[in-house]
Amino acid sequence: MEISGLVSALIIGTVVGLLGRLVLPGRQHIGVLWTLVVGIAAALLGSLLASVLGVGGTRGIDWIECLLQIVLAGLGVAALDRALAGTERRP
Repeated sequence: MEISGLVSALIIGTVVGLLGRLVLPGRQHIGVLWTLVVGIAAALLGSLLASVLGVGGTRGIDWIECLLQIVLAGLGVAALDRALAGTERRP
């Protein structure tokens, strides 16, 4: 992977992760770094899923692929938030 590919993956992952957080109601208790990790994973999985479904290679903006990535990021952020909330101690 080239540097430009790595930088674009970080940018796309950040955007997808932030959009995933925005679609969830309430406040999430995970940091920016975890949002970035979840966003990158969701972007990769969303692209793979779009390719499997046959909608990954369309002309112009791949709206279905973007929607898949955002939904996966939202699910990932929610799952991670729930997992981390279960581990923290509350008085």
